[in-house]
Amino acid sequence: MAWLVGYPREKVNWYPRVDLSKCVKCGMCMNCGKKVYEWTENGPKVVRPYECIVGCTTCANLCLGKAITFPDINELRELYKRENIWAKVKEQLIKEGKLSSASN
Repeated sequence: MAWLVGYPREKVNWYPRVDLSKCVKCGMCMNCGKKVYEWTENGPKVVRPYECIVGCTTCANLCLGKAITFPDINELRELYKRENIWAKVKEQLIKEGKLSSASN
């Protein structure tokens, strides 16, 4: 996927944090398709933070205890602006044929 187009994922501050004091151990986070979490006796633990899809917040949206948070989306948007990632993503999508070059 062309989310970062060569920008190092490890430089992107986008992954979940879990407040175990709010966790009701519903297990919804364990549905993460990228296997960001592992289950412990205390609840979920983020063990593969850089596998998290940049911009995804599904686990936080579905967390019954509202125990999962992400950084402010504006930080991510600022990074995309500063590093010109949006333009690079568009270029990559055009190259892959997923977007026409006439799209603005």
